Amino acid sequence: MKKEEILHTLKNKISAKIQTFENLIAETRASSNDTKSSMGDKYETGREMLQQEINNIQRQLNEVLNQQGFLQKLSIETCSKVQNGALVKTDKGLFYISASVGEIIFENKKIMTISSESPLAKEMFGKKESETFIINKVSQTIEKIW
Repeated sequence: MKKEEILHTLKNKISAKIQTFENLIAETRASSNDTKSSMGDKYETGREMLQQEINNIQRQLNEVLNQQGFLQKLSIETCSKVQNGALVKTDKGLFYISASVGEIIFENKKIMTISSESPLAKEMFGKKESETFIINKVSQTIEKIW
């Protein structure tokens, strides 16, 4: 597996999310400026709701920016044990311990990207090839680590 290309794919996915959130914030701010009215309280309530929406989007953007920063620090070197940046193949699937971006398809294989804070990653951490771990009463064996 080419971890460098997988990491590049993840970085592109994160960059697209950042762009989406930035666009949403800009559009919401623009609509906030368009809601000027002589309606008094209704106007203030509407502005407050828009501000809450902007704050919500900003929190999501900050989370994605943190993920981007984390990805920048990941090594593409081959790992001998499960750690941040490890690509792990178990008998149940492929997992990339990086940022939790969901499922990506790479070379026709499904790879689940998981955070090091996820219960699955915590259970795998420090394990080596051919070791077994149990999560949610399901046993998994590590077949390969890149």
